[in-house]
Amino acid sequence: MKEQQHAHIFSVPMKSRKTTRWDMFATWVGANANNGTWFVGGVLAACGFALAMKVLVLSSALSYVFLSLIGYIGYKTGVSTMSISRASFGERGSYLPSLVNITQFIGWTAANTFIAAQSVSILFHDLLGWPVWGKHGGYLGLVVGILIMSVLHIISVSSGSRSVQMIERLGIILVLIFVIWESIAVFRTVSLSQIVHWQVPAHSKMATGAAIDYVAAFNLAWVTAGADFTRFTAKRDNAIYTPFFGALFGVVWFAFIGLISTISIAISSGVYDANNSDPSTIASKLGLGVVALLVIILTSMTANAVNLMAAGSALSNIFTKLRLKYSLWIVVLLATIVTFIPMFVGSFLTTFESFLDYVGMVLGPTIAIICTDFYIRAHRQYDIKELGKVNGKYWYHGGINWMAMITFVLGVAFFVGVHQLPLFANTIGATFVDMVLSGLLYYVLMLFADRKEA
Repeated sequence: MKEQQHAHIFSVPMKSRKTTRWDMFATWVGANANNGTWFVGGVLAACGFALAMKVLVLSSALSYVFLSLIGYIGYKTGVSTMSISRASFGERGSYLPSLVNITQFIGWTAANTFIAAQSVSILFHDLLGWPVWGKHGGYLGLVVGILIMSVLHIISVSSGSRSVQMIERLGIILVLIFVIWESIAVFRTVSLSQIVHWQVPAHSKMATGAAIDYVAAFNLAWVTAGADFTRFTAKRDNAIYTPFFGALFGVVWFAFIGLISTISIAISSGVYDANNSDPSTIASKLGLGVVALLVIILTSMTANAVNLMAAGSALSNIFTKLRLKYSLWIVVLLATIVTFIPMFVGSFLTTFESFLDYVGMVLGPTIAIICTDFYIRAHRQYDIKELGKVNGKYWYHGGINWMAMITFVLGVAFFVGVHQLPLFANTIGATFVDMVLSGLLYYVLMLFADRKEA
């Protein structure tokens, strides 16, 4: 695909935009049709079935409103999300959201890879008798699994955007078959009535606000990748509505499967353990066999294709002379290293929850600033030719918009200070409150800055 270049910032022209509604829908369903979403659903079981579903649907829908907002910006400008952030954070200031994007998408890649590596470990146990992860000597299968997944990721991202779309299309079909299969296995074990009426052990119960923040962090992670994909469609509605419904369908569908699977195992075994919420463990306990584990490995590839493309684009925004292919190789290598962290921490769940706290902390202010700047300050009009220019329209002061930086720091500080307070943890959570306050603060600070310069 040919792109027009100006000062190292690429804008995809309308005539080169080929992404169809089906490709867009498959991309965003595939983004959530993965191991991480299963795991989120399993951990949400700590809320009980009814509350978990309410939180899942409402928090996800609100998060994906921002996906639509970012998606429209990508369609309007033809530019990636991190390149768009130059207009609000400044040419050099955009390195901050780019760094945030790199770290969080590498984190998501690592999370999906770790779960898939557990499936590989179980496969080696079944085929060669190797110990599984969690047992003595179980490190070998997991390490080999991580390395195998990393090689598969390099192959997938090196083959270009069309191969990513092919992986998504194949993945959607196989995943559909698998979740139906897993659902049948669950309901052979327990009834829907038993799942709905299952009571969470008091010591394991998750507070409502904490669950809202948990789901919001999971979903907002995709928002900063929105424009990276919608800039390849020539249809406005395909940039606004298709990502919203595709991502929402994918997350509700797969988290629901993780939720009912985890509850079914808790009912049949008499023990609820969020550490056993990952799909590899669930598939093994349900006795789904080798085919199920292979599908889990494939779903890791489909989700991580999106993760790695987004991380690679963000890295290219910082190092504009670095070709995207090499950016992708670098982020695959970094993700491989990060994937080993839970082995040293000793608990994947503990590592995952700490990572979600980080994601919610940094993404809320970042997304709020970008959306406030484009829709309210710029009235949905950016001068694309000015992006990337030294001393241009978006240079601000030394290439940095300090008002955006101040807003980001205060937004992060607010989240850290309040997200565990009972007022937020037991009610509506801190994430969306933080986003509203960050947007308002940025708008007010920019008003003062504009008046001072005038």
